[in-house]
Amino acid sequence: MTVTRQDFEDAVAAYWGAKQTQTDLSAIKAAVGAGTAGSVRGGKHFDPIAALLAKFFLDADYPAESIRIAKPQGLELPGYYRPQKQWDVVVTYEDTLVAAFELKALGGPSFGNNYNNRVEEALGSAVDLRRAALADLYPGEKPWLGYFFVMQDEEGSRRPVRTAKGALPVDPVWHDTSYQTRFGIFCERLMAEQLYDSVCYVTSSPFAHKPNEPVPGLDWRHFSAAINARLTYLKDLGIPDPGRPRNTLPGL
Repeated sequence: MTVTRQDFEDAVAAYWGAKQTQTDLSAIKAAVGAGTAGSVRGGKHFDPIAALLAKFFLDADYPAESIRIAKPQGLELPGYYRPQKQWDVVVTYEDTLVAAFELKALGGPSFGNNYNNRVEEALGSAVDLRRAALADLYPGEKPWLGYFFVMQDEEGSRRPVRTAKGALPVDPVWHDTSYQTRFGIFCERLMAEQLYDSVCYVTSSPFAHKPNEPVPGLDWRHFSAAINARLTYLKDLGIPDPGRPRNTLPGL
């Protein structure tokens, strides 16, 4: 069964605890060995998004054991500037890092407190892994990295923020921009610098959970197309082995 737009919208709603996803979260978690509720990550908010992403690879017949969405499964990947970094969703096949995803969010009311942290996390994770790949720590096909970000949609994230008076002037693109706009610019630059292969940036809230996609090139349509393109590329290279038994997901 193909991952659909409705699956995406349901997963974002489930992130806020608003509803269960149409894709059976429990079945997907069981299929990839992630166990039952509470086993994926401490806050549990991103469980539905992690399961949604896992389904792309289950549907493409990757071995269930190659898809990791839970801490006990081992989400750590080699770094260059540090030994390891834990990602949120990791898919490997033999010596190839098929995909690694960072799943992050920024909520209110004090958006400024964590905005820089989120920027630094995303940059650090990608730069570290890309440099590790250059050092031949990823001997298979070139690693593919995805970034999924949820910005809480409320007045505090929509309101323009002034830049501080510093020692030197900032890039004019940042003047009088909101945190929503700033993060969109940041994500576009992540893509322009090829630090991530695809980014999905949405705004949403617990009161209006349907996702908004403020930057056209960073929407779900482009994000899912990039994942499917990665799957097609590797399939043409014989990854995974087409002769292996197919996955089955009960009830899906």
